[in-house]
Amino acid sequence: MTTPVMNKDILLGKWKQMKGQVKQQWGRLTDDRLDRISGRYEELSGFIQEKYGYTREKAEQELNSFLAKVTKHP
Repeated sequence: MTTPVMNKDILLGKWKQMKGQVKQQWGRLTDDRLDRISGRYEELSGFIQEKYGYTREKAEQELNSFLAKVTKHP
């Protein structure tokens, strides 16, 4: 399983490629906000928390699960 620290690095390093997948996963996130987030894990997690009414832990769990799924190597 990917650790949260690795997830943060992956998110930041591959943000441009992953931004569309993030938008598909969490449709309430606007393109403008995603541009401002620029792959910063804490900001994305906080925005998911805000838009979906999740606890901080739930938002981080969802984000980590998403990142583990999209960064799997076949």
